[in-house]
Amino acid sequence: MLLTRATEYALLSLDTIRKSDKPIGAEQLSIELGIPKSFLAKILQSLARQEILESKKGAHGGFILIKEAKDISVRSIIVAAEGKSPVVFDCTQYLASCPNGAIGSCAISPFLFNFQVRVDHFLDGLMLEDIL
Repeated sequence: MLLTRATEYALLSLDTIRKSDKPIGAEQLSIELGIPKSFLAKILQSLARQEILESKKGAHGGFILIKEAKDISVRSIIVAAEGKSPVVFDCTQYLASCPNGAIGSCAISPFLFNFQVRVDHFLDGLMLEDIL
């Protein structure tokens, strides 16, 4: 499972937003965290689409957390930031097709599937509050 800078930037942004008592705009976050604004804006919008953040319009607008950090799973952040659920192996049964065309007949497929289930369960139980 390769988590990209999108996940890193999402977590950093959520930490900063969580600590603020007012909405924070993408430009301010970009400057504060040293993240390119256009890339960060896409991540923030993805977090808003997944109902992790809310975007407030206006002169005092910006982003705020919709839920408390204790109610936001790390997996939901990863899905929002990466645009897909994290997979440990390319050939898990979560994917539509096996790269070798052997899904279901692969000797290690059950292990890979069970491993993925455990990773998903761990990430679902790990909350934003736990890592910040």
